[in-house]
Amino acid sequence: MSAFAFVNYTPVIGLEVHIQLATTSKLFAGDSTTYGAEPNTQVSAITLAHPGTLPKLNKKAVEYAVKMGLACESEISREFYFDRKNYFYPDLPKGYQITQHRTPVCKGGIVPVRMPDGIVRAVRLNRIHLEEDAGKSIHESEHTETLLDFNRAGVALLELVTEPVIRSAEEAGAFLSEIRKLVRYLGISDGNMEEGSLRCDANVSVMPEGSTRFGQKVEIKNLNSIRFVQQAISAEIERQITMLNAGLRIKSETRLYDPVSGNTAAMRTKEELNDYRYFPEPDLSPVVISEDWLATIRLAMPELPWQRVEKFVAHYGLPLYDALVLTEARELADYFETVCRFTSNYKAVSNWIMGPVKSYCNDNPGNGFPLTANLLAELVGLVETNQVSFSVASQKIFPELIKNPSKTALQVAQQLNVLQESNAGVILPVIKSVLNDYPQKVNEYKKGKKGIIAMFMGEVMKRTQGKADPKLATELIRKQLENQ
Repeated sequence: MSAFAFVNYTPVIGLEVHIQLATTSKLFAGDSTTYGAEPNTQVSAITLAHPGTLPKLNKKAVEYAVKMGLACESEISREFYFDRKNYFYPDLPKGYQITQHRTPVCKGGIVPVRMPDGIVRAVRLNRIHLEEDAGKSIHESEHTETLLDFNRAGVALLELVTEPVIRSAEEAGAFLSEIRKLVRYLGISDGNMEEGSLRCDANVSVMPEGSTRFGQKVEIKNLNSIRFVQQAISAEIERQITMLNAGLRIKSETRLYDPVSGNTAAMRTKEELNDYRYFPEPDLSPVVISEDWLATIRLAMPELPWQRVEKFVAHYGLPLYDALVLTEARELADYFETVCRFTSNYKAVSNWIMGPVKSYCNDNPGNGFPLTANLLAELVGLVETNQVSFSVASQKIFPELIKNPSKTALQVAQQLNVLQESNAGVILPVIKSVLNDYPQKVNEYKKGKKGIIAMFMGEVMKRTQGKADPKLATELIRKQLENQ
């Protein structure tokens, strides 16, 4: 896109994020929601909208919706009802979707989003509401017909709708990353975009710089990765600016993004709200959230990601970078805090978790981390008390503990014979021997070549099989050189 276009137009972006809730059954039926089952094996008469069947609301889905609203500082509706949204797609068994139109369970709210430059933006929400998912249409090259899988039909969704306050593709990506992290912290969804648990539609328009009147928005549907969300928004912004500069009119339509071409393409004209003929769902009673129920849900709320970032910086004295890495996943943050119960060297714990621990977890996904918090704290203590160096602890003791987590760190260090020697009376004779073997190097040091001390240090470590305490050995070498 030309620099001219960026100067003259401001993007206006709103996101609609669909979050598949981690309930074991569907929103209005008892069918299983397990991912990856054979097509049409998790359906019932209710899912397929057989005559005479009635929906029954899943209480856990309402609790999850309220948790999301509390996390986002939304106003929680004390009474709400469901609506019918009428449209006719092959994968919609009833010919309508049960959703919330006039009375969303959560109104308003904000999500703090940290941008790559460190600035935190509060993205305002319009609403969060409950609805059921549609089925899945499958188009395969060997079939001329459209195949339908209704396993997903009726699965509980939260739709989170932002206000049109996002101003760049990068900010949209950061917001979606924060939502994915948040739903995982809350335990209400696995947030896996590759499995469809988190999906996003983007409403994009542009307006002349300095204007307060939004342009004609276009909706981009079915974006299933954060990278594609950013690419699609960038492509659509460029398309709209190019059209406006050419004097063309932007149509209100739904478009799809093609990752191969990097362009968006028209799918259909955009429906208006009255096209859906909303009316209250007559087969479901209004839902009332009592103060007691709300208080119970509030008590079960975990610390939120941004709250933990502040805590890790203020309470544990960590750099902001460490705090952001450690709070990326709730499990990682929990583990850090548990280890810190056994040691006060918080920065060392952070280094271990961001280094060896994360490397192991990345190389062994899904296996869990075998070392208890107490055991990792013991390993931190061995380094802190100069019994072993960090390199020995991470490269020799750590892998052995992974294989034998029932042993203590000290037992493994003794077994491997890697405990550091901190007795000056033992190290000094080795240093004298090294200096005697390299008289020319000693003369070079005396002539001002101070960096050569590293060579002496390396030789001492070699002759002690890496056991000499580096700090003590360096100090003793320097004293011996100065006294010669």
